[in-house]
Amino acid sequence: MSRRFEPLGKRHILPAILALLISILTLAASPSPAQAAGNKNYRTIVLQGIPYRWSPSGNLVESLASDSGTVSIFVDGSEIREISIDSLSSSGIMLTFEKSGIRELKLVSGGNTATEYFRSINGFLALLPPVIAIVFALVFKQVVIALLSGVWLGSLVYTGYHPVRSVLRIVDHYVINTLAGPAEGIDHMSIVIFTLLLGGMVGITSRMGGMSGIVKSISKLATNAKRGQLTVWLMGVIIFFDDYTNTLIVGNSTRPLTDRLKISREKLSYIVDSTAAPITSLAVITSWIGFQISLINQSFVAMNIDRNPLATFVSSLPYSIYPILAILFVLFIILSGRDYSLMLKAERRARTTGKVNSDTAVPISSIDSDNIALAGNIVPRMVNGIVPISIVIIVTFAGLLVTGHVSLKNTGSGPFTVMEMLKGSNSFVALLWSSFAGCIAAAIMALSQRLLTLRETVDAWINGIKSMVMAFIILILAWCIGSVCVELHTADYLVHHLADILSPSFLPMIIFLLAMGISFSTGTSWGTMSILTPIVIPLVYGTASASGLDAHATEPVLLGSIAAILSGAVFGDHCSPISDTTIMSSMASGADHIDHVRTQLPYAITVGAISLIAGYLPVALGLPVFVSLAAAILLMAAVIRVFGKTV
Repeated sequence: MSRRFEPLGKRHILPAILALLISILTLAASPSPAQAAGNKNYRTIVLQGIPYRWSPSGNLVESLASDSGTVSIFVDGSEIREISIDSLSSSGIMLTFEKSGIRELKLVSGGNTATEYFRSINGFLALLPPVIAIVFALVFKQVVIALLSGVWLGSLVYTGYHPVRSVLRIVDHYVINTLAGPAEGIDHMSIVIFTLLLGGMVGITSRMGGMSGIVKSISKLATNAKRGQLTVWLMGVIIFFDDYTNTLIVGNSTRPLTDRLKISREKLSYIVDSTAAPITSLAVITSWIGFQISLINQSFVAMNIDRNPLATFVSSLPYSIYPILAILFVLFIILSGRDYSLMLKAERRARTTGKVNSDTAVPISSIDSDNIALAGNIVPRMVNGIVPISIVIIVTFAGLLVTGHVSLKNTGSGPFTVMEMLKGSNSFVALLWSSFAGCIAAAIMALSQRLLTLRETVDAWINGIKSMVMAFIILILAWCIGSVCVELHTADYLVHHLADILSPSFLPMIIFLLAMGISFSTGTSWGTMSILTPIVIPLVYGTASASGLDAHATEPVLLGSIAAILSGAVFGDHCSPISDTTIMSSMASGADHIDHVRTQLPYAITVGAISLIAGYLPVALGLPVFVSLAAAILLMAAVIRVFGKTV
């Protein structure tokens, strides 16, 4: 009998690509038997040909103590330099390994010797995990599998292509470490608990008719799709002090309204996403301000520059071209009644068929489930929705002031102004307080009005939390991808290859591109700012000095470069499939995550391109920033007019 072979179907493509990648990586980059023997002893991963700053442990420094006070450093048997022990322990050393594989670092001081091993890999391997995760998510629309593939691929590279250890490392290293503690100033567990608690609050509020009451009241004003979208945009702009609070409250509270007006979930999630990080990055009184100011101040202190970091940040805001245009672009789209690309298709589907999600959509939250739908014969009342949401907003803001006041009091600093308290605040503690307070307020209102029994209230709260489980899983995997990028030095690879600067005036434009690449690849705005700010500020002053620029000419370059970091970081936070804010926008809006990313990406790329062409490029050529902004806004309106079509 002849055997029949079937052609490769779409369901076979993902495993086939993964198998091919494993084969290529194993054959092309697998260490030799001699190197493999030392794999489990290497200290960390480094990138071939890219400088890496290594700081020795205290125990290693103590073991080298000798009368000479100096250390001779050998790489693979060849001496590269001599350095004092004090300098080694305080600032470490810069290492560059020109060959891949296991590399030996030997330190000799007098008669004492210490040896460390590093594993050098080709830089493209550092870029592969996030790229694979993004491409797989967009192509195959399986976000969990795509993220898991990226994490596993990074683990495979890190473990030296060990098939079993790479799988086990996903859970015993990445997942555990992601949830165990803060990273890049972001307390992941606090975000998870805040999200789950807010889901519980929405569960109770929806069950007792609060969300339906909001929709019923707002519907009197938002009588058509344009007014409905404008309502969502206004709420996104008003709740400016925290991007997570903004995303979850606006998405959850307006979703029933937009559903009634036949606005697609893709459009809702786009509006929510485009007013979260962009507005929070621009408003001075936000949960971001302390983090942003601290990074700028850290660089000023390191360079002995006496300059106010807050005043510098505020002065740089006009140069934050992408966030400004992103917010205005949404407004122009709404007011014009036009859309284009995949968003136009989604909007026409919703208007003509009433299907707010596509037939193939798999929303990452089940907030619309019957378990938290309006119960029994309850009459919807707006107050039952407004009060819990208002409690969350008020307690968040009050929490920022309280934690900031405590921080200033403990450190003995001041003055106790609103701005200083916000700078010193702990936004994650404030978010936990506010979400829990929202749950309590919703429960009290449900019980005091006898809308729900105690058991029904608890069940609604639990079901609201359950609706967030898928989003919880995706958030963890997105954070794991971020950890993979840190371990494999993905950002260092991008910085090394993209930061070849020719002229100081073009620095903001190039930094914007660099920040866009890093934030989109890693999915983190705060991580991008953490990486680039300590590099960019010294780079600006160094390049300006080498070019003979005076302080007056250096000022716009400095402000533009600081703002370019923020703009590029917001771009990735806004539209990367592995960004937590993008994921939370899909979750709060009840949208399919990949549908949200695919429909939003053409708009984000449009704004990014206009920011570059009509914003940072004219500024580099000497045009005043306000003139460039005006030109960019006009170009943006023209693009919508030419390419947009009436829904």
